[in-house]
Amino acid sequence: MRSFFTYFLVSICWGLLSQELPPIQNYTPKEYNGEYQNWGISQSPTRNIYIANHSSLLEFDGNTWYKYKLPSPAIIRSVKAIGDKIYTGSYREFGFWTKEETGQLSYTSLSDRLDSSLSEDEEFWDILALDHWVLFQSLDRIYIYDLMEDSFKILEANSAKAKLHLIKDKVYFQRAKQGLFTIANGEAVLVDNDPVLANVAIIGLYERNGDLLILTEDAKFYEYDFETLTPWQTDMDGMAVKLYSSIKLDDGTFVLGSISNGFYHLSKEGKQIRNINQVKGLNNNTVLSLFEDMDHNLWLGLDNGASVINLYSPFNEYVDKLGKIGLVYAAMRHNNRMYLGTNQGLFSRRTDISDEFKLVTGTEGQVWSLQLVDSTIFCGHNSGTFVVEEGRAELVSDFRGTWAVKPLKHDQNFILQGNYNGLSVLEKKMGTWSLRNVVEGFTISSRFFEIDSLTVMVNHEQKGLYQIKLDPDLQRVTNMTNVEPIGHSSNIFRFKDRLYHKTNTGIYLLEDHLKDISMDSSMTRMVFKENENPISIIIPDISGQKLWFFTDNGIKYITQNTLSGKLSDTNIPMPSTLRSNLGVSGFENISMIAENEYLIGSSNGYVSLNLDKVTSITNSIKINTVYYGDYRDASTKAPLQLTGEFKYSDNNLIFEYSVTEFDKYTEVRYQHRLEGLYNDWSDWSDIPETTFKNLPFGEYTFSVRAMVGNSLTENVASYSFSVLRPWYLSNLAIFTYVLGLVLLFILIHRIYKRYYRKKQEFLIKKNQKELERRKLEEKERISQILNEKLQDEIDNKSRELAISTMSILKKNKFLSSLKSQLNNIPNKDGNIKSVLREIDRNINSEDDWKFFEDAFNNADKDFLKRIKTKHDSLTNNDLRLCAYLRLNLSSKEIAPLLNISVKSVEMKRYRLRKKFDLPHEDNLIDYILNF
Repeated sequence: MRSFFTYFLVSICWGLLSQELPPIQNYTPKEYNGEYQNWGISQSPTRNIYIANHSSLLEFDGNTWYKYKLPSPAIIRSVKAIGDKIYTGSYREFGFWTKEETGQLSYTSLSDRLDSSLSEDEEFWDILALDHWVLFQSLDRIYIYDLMEDSFKILEANSAKAKLHLIKDKVYFQRAKQGLFTIANGEAVLVDNDPVLANVAIIGLYERNGDLLILTEDAKFYEYDFETLTPWQTDMDGMAVKLYSSIKLDDGTFVLGSISNGFYHLSKEGKQIRNINQVKGLNNNTVLSLFEDMDHNLWLGLDNGASVINLYSPFNEYVDKLGKIGLVYAAMRHNNRMYLGTNQGLFSRRTDISDEFKLVTGTEGQVWSLQLVDSTIFCGHNSGTFVVEEGRAELVSDFRGTWAVKPLKHDQNFILQGNYNGLSVLEKKMGTWSLRNVVEGFTISSRFFEIDSLTVMVNHEQKGLYQIKLDPDLQRVTNMTNVEPIGHSSNIFRFKDRLYHKTNTGIYLLEDHLKDISMDSSMTRMVFKENENPISIIIPDISGQKLWFFTDNGIKYITQNTLSGKLSDTNIPMPSTLRSNLGVSGFENISMIAENEYLIGSSNGYVSLNLDKVTSITNSIKINTVYYGDYRDASTKAPLQLTGEFKYSDNNLIFEYSVTEFDKYTEVRYQHRLEGLYNDWSDWSDIPETTFKNLPFGEYTFSVRAMVGNSLTENVASYSFSVLRPWYLSNLAIFTYVLGLVLLFILIHRIYKRYYRKKQEFLIKKNQKELERRKLEEKERISQILNEKLQDEIDNKSRELAISTMSILKKNKFLSSLKSQLNNIPNKDGNIKSVLREIDRNINSEDDWKFFEDAFNNADKDFLKRIKTKHDSLTNNDLRLCAYLRLNLSSKEIAPLLNISVKSVEMKRYRLRKKFDLPHEDNLIDYILNF
């Protein structure tokens, strides 16, 4: 019993979850850095969203949330963007916000201008604009502010629900227990006091066919023709739902915000389109406020966070939160049923009623394909092939692993199957399909194949292309040709009755023979574009009119003009979150489920695509904030309207920019450049800000553009600014530097001048010294020459002295010898005596001495004078002896010169020592030689 109850609850919950829903984006208090409750939502002409978030005003530009506090803390209950002002109502306060030059909002109070004081605990729950008036409503009063006169008019409200309604330029409001009122000529005028209008809080008031359509908090509609109040039947009747907010959308449908079950979307006729609550994807079940933006997105202010619903998105989501369905590989809609082939089996649900997906009995396991052949659904399965009808499946082939089936054009009773291990044939007998045979002679996996009569073309990722000829009975292969793989990520497909082969290198046209493979240049150029290359296979839809493939940026299809034959392509952007959720690579799939309606399988459900809803929206980009500062903190905001001028110390800048696009499936990427630093555009990035650090001084222009989906923004936002020179490069500093350089140049010039002057003086002195040295050397050389000449003369004189001395010595020696011989002659006659006298005269001749003295003085200048001066007692004979001793003559040599005996010479030497007063140990010869 307990297991049955558990299964029942899970089934109910899964049924609630298993619905296709428009894309939902939830924003938590953590994301927008604010409080939980969001009481009001509005949008400015700049497309920014403003939310009354309890204690602050939130601003959202599509990328970044900004939070603004009132000067005095108060709960903000209402917000209304009117022109360039954002009006808010709060606790005992109302006023407006305007943008400063920096892009930041600043607040101006209007309630401070009132002549009368506000009521105790008065809060302003609604704001309405009409012509040149702005109305602020609290539970107690309505304050009518005249923009032209800057004046107020105050009306009593006494409302249980502070809500103003504008219908055809008339303002309506409800007074508790009194009924419905309108404002005419500045006064409250009763419209009707029906008990319903007096006692039940009115949530919405709308125009319908010229009448008023009134919605009360108990989820009941009433039509009022200004006379009678008549209930208007809707699907909400009988529901125990209490409403808090409502809105009529531009398409005439209604959205009702409940207190405990999310919101209800009703058609113009009051039929329920959908109910989305917390279980189905909202952050919270209490819807405090509703708003439709310029792009017809529905905004919800919740009791916990905020949400935006892309009601008119071409995409709808089916999310398998419980993981019961699994990864979707194939899909088909047929006879009011939707089929999903997944890795868990085949699932089916009714589409004409509210129904949930159920597993088709017996199909548990991997489903590869769903194909419709002559109104019969064939399910390619890991177990074989199933025929599916009215949510039931019958196994007609147990040959394992059916990838796909292809009917034979020449015989509709046969179908060729591609299997894990080759090909097989199904045959129809008596209206029933069954396996007839497995084709012999071919065992290659045949996921991609095409058949033309008895010729089969098979593509295998690793082994290449095979062209197979079958026998007429389809039993065996009669001929087979194989071509090695041209590339990877390959498949074959038929388009406009022509067979193509896709690889990562291009699209090839296959003719009758594999030898005729040639690249189709036009289709290759169309498919392989920059950043749009297919990431996997090409998928023709069942209509044969479109070729689909997935790219890194989205999904793309190619069509061919029926008249010109020219190919054209259409790119449908998808966010990276969806692209990364497509399942197993190589098995990405898109299935045509109706005209211009497709289903894209994902790893946790699927996404449906309606091409009729794909529109091109023109977007613009704007720069929201420019921060500047030093290297530590760039947090000061710069004015946006003026050309920026920043000190060099504030050369770190941060630019924040955005495109106000709130579609979940539209990805926005940005590209920027900074002229003055680099002129090329940056790579695309999804980050809505750019930081520049340590910019050099100079003039700059920052530009940014965006790619919204696959369209460039209509504008390029730019901001011009300059970074001033640093103080050390300012004009004054440069002048100082120039002046300093000039002075330094002058100083260096003077120093060099002085240096060169000193160097010149040094060189002059050096040259003078060199000249003097050379002169001295010249003098010395001349002196040396003279000395040498003198020495030569002295040598000559010495030689003459020596010659004369030797001559005298020889002469005297001869004469002495002759005298001695003559003296030995007895009986000397007079002639002999005369000769002896002549000999004595010649030996003692003064002429000889005179000659010797002259020669001696020439050889040894002034010696005799010096020694005579020092020893004045010396006689001429003593001087002669000194002269002979200076010539270092021995006593024996001196004796003939003096014509005395050797002994007498010794006696003379002795007497000479006495006169010199030489000590005994001193040598006489040494004394005379050294004198």
